[in-house]
Amino acid sequence: MTLCPECVAELHMKQTPFAVAFLGVDHPHGAAWRELFTHPDTPVELTAVVPGLEGTLASMEERYAQVPRFDSVEALLSSGIPFEGAIVCLDNRATPAAVEQLALAGKHVLVEKPGAVTAAAFAPAAAAIRTRQVAFQSGYVWRYHPMTHRLRQMIAEKRCGKIISVLVHQTTADVHRRGSTHFLFDPHRSGRGFFHWLACHWIDWVPFVLDDPIVAVTARLGRYGEVPVTVDDGGTAILETASGVLVTITGGYWLPRWTGELRLTLYGSHRWLEWEPQHPGTGGRLRIHGPQPHFHAMEEVFDLPPDATRGYGGIMGLAALRDWIATARGILRTTYNSLDSFLAALRVLDAAYQSAAEGRRVTL
Repeated sequence: MTLCPECVAELHMKQTPFAVAFLGVDHPHGAAWRELFTHPDTPVELTAVVPGLEGTLASMEERYAQVPRFDSVEALLSSGIPFEGAIVCLDNRATPAAVEQLALAGKHVLVEKPGAVTAAAFAPAAAAIRTRQVAFQSGYVWRYHPMTHRLRQMIAEKRCGKIISVLVHQTTADVHRRGSTHFLFDPHRSGRGFFHWLACHWIDWVPFVLDDPIVAVTARLGRYGEVPVTVDDGGTAILETASGVLVTITGGYWLPRWTGELRLTLYGSHRWLEWEPQHPGTGGRLRIHGPQPHFHAMEEVFDLPPDATRGYGGIMGLAALRDWIATARGILRTTYNSLDSFLAALRVLDAAYQSAAEGRRVTL
């Protein structure tokens, strides 16, 4: 799915720059998304900005200081400013309506995850995307990680045997780091908390790697840290896939400094795998533990080379951006992040929050 070198060359050499509008300048990922535009082999031109959020421009790069700004999507669309696609980094309440307007106007859309408070809230936007057949991409960049595709191939080839269980542990800076008034913790703007903002990556990633949809959820989500917030600051969810794999995701805004921890373990009947995506000095470390015929245990450590790619998600984000542009221009049929997979993640999130609220297992 991701662009081959020949496709990148075609995109770079034969196409004019892809004109984009950017919505949500000071989104936590906003500046990092825009940094991806600086890669010389990615033909992107920022032609318009809708500050969104609080209307602030604190992270606006000076090179974009003269780019036309608009207070709303309506004003942007009526301005006549040329752009082919829009990157939408607004809060979860505002995103669906903005995406719907842009798609109905024939603009391709790249949407920061999770993109809505609920799957139902995104339904009108999804209908507009399908009606106008615009190219869609989302911020689920982990689908583009090189190790993701190694794992996906290993599992497809049954090299681990039957997958039994997947464990995901992710923790990051506590609520105090951003402050409890940040829009991420505002139920009126974000709707939900940690699981919606970060665990969503793995709710999306697991079905992709396993090629196995999630069919049921049991969750316990809430506030476990000491800073009072009205959304969840973390918790645990147990997901069940169609083939019976148990997936446990635990994490939260729990670390007392700006940092993060991320570990994933996949247990198979023939061998098990430990992936540290952020292992220091590497592009990710995979530890492989296998059988022990006679006295020789199958143990291996595989490191990817360090990723020095600038911008959101590094090599992952750049690949996602390129795929979106290539899809918009007919070079690719679709991206790894389809509209269907995006909606599927929202439905699983809906089920997780319903399970936590009702104290029961919820099926999809």
